[in-house]
Amino acid sequence: MKNVAIIPARGGSKRIPRKNIRDFLGKPIIAYSIEVVLESGLFEEVMVSTDDEEIAEVAKKFGAKVPFMRSKENANDHATTVDVVIEVLKTYEQQGKNFESGCCIYPTAPLVKRIFLENAYERLVNKNFSTVFPVVEFSYPIQRSLKLSGKDKVEMNWPEYLESRSQDLLKAYHDAGQFYWFNVEGILKEKKLFGKNSGAIVLPSTSVQDIDTEEDWKLAEMKAKLSK
Repeated sequence: MKNVAIIPARGGSKRIPRKNIRDFLGKPIIAYSIEVVLESGLFEEVMVSTDDEEIAEVAKKFGAKVPFMRSKENANDHATTVDVVIEVLKTYEQQGKNFESGCCIYPTAPLVKRIFLENAYERLVNKNFSTVFPVVEFSYPIQRSLKLSGKDKVEMNWPEYLESRSQDLLKAYHDAGQFYWFNVEGILKEKKLFGKNSGAIVLPSTSVQDIDTEEDWKLAEMKAKLSK
């Protein structure tokens, strides 16, 4: 098993300042991601990719490695997650370290559990997917979603589903925003975390919360307390 865990945590968060190391129920939020990957025992290397010295120190305090700092090119608002992952993999390669599989875990995923990582890794290996990531079902059928136009006039996005029963509509899912398992050779070739050969595991909504606003943060803390 030659797996690497990559936790991308740049210092320039704007919507929630210092988001990646902000206190979340008693410890920096990034600590949860670090601890769960270390606990899983799935990884030969657990590293944090950052451009920020304070984040690097916090990461090392909780057991992650910071073997090199992120480049300025991939520390701006336009750099994508896959850009960061590829930079990490190529830098390791230059150092003579190669991995078969990897997992990119976001630093603001305090609801992620070991069993999620294990199930996704098993699916990656046994189903021969290029990438596997967690998804969650939309809580309401998107076919019956609404839009506001003009002077707050409400209309359906898909009027043909107005009379449809919810149970007759196709279920829809969205990315849970926690992690991506990937085959290293595949991601270096395709340069995508969601490609033509991606698989998924389905998570309950109680284990998923995107964190972009103060309200999101409070909801995540409530879900974390409930999960305990």
